[in-house]
Amino acid sequence: MRKIKCLLVANRSEIAIRVLRAASEMGIRTVAIFSNEDRFALHRFKADESYLVGTDKKPIQAYLDIDDIIRIAKEANVDAIHPGYGFLSENPDFADACVKAGIAFIGPKGAVMRTLGNKVAAREVAIKAGVPVVPATGALPDDIAGARKLAAEVGYPLMLKASWGGGGRGMRVIETWRR
Repeated sequence: MRKIKCLLVANRSEIAIRVLRAASEMGIRTVAIFSNEDRFALHRFKADESYLVGTDKKPIQAYLDIDDIIRIAKEANVDAIHPGYGFLSENPDFADACVKAGIAFIGPKGAVMRTLGNKVAAREVAIKAGVPVVPATGALPDDIAGARKLAAEVGYPLMLKASWGGGGRGMRVIETWRR
């Protein structure tokens, strides 16, 4: 891996400031992005350079504008992009776009994010690696009889959870089978 001489932080506020400070302490030139609403935000002034991202977009959408972030990274001649957390940090398409543009992505590869972002696939990886896992099923079948059979095999109470995403939303405890 090549040495990072210039780093773009694709985030804002406290997380951006922390990454910018660490990079600066390592002698790495820093680049910040900011939405129009964040034009006076501190992270913008802590970087060696800063650029407006997502012109004419609302703040959240601006920080999610992959094409514009890559454009800025190329203009600023950065070697790497650090996504911080939230926003694009768990977006495999962003990681892939960085690599395609010849820019190092500070984080996991897109393929890893795709695998581990799917709870069923992540569980399979853990099992193959010999990591202990709690009793669970794979993806549920479409038919209720098949789902009921799997539930009986695992045992009640159950936690029903989406395979993708969630962040704790949509999880339900199922105490028993009721018709």
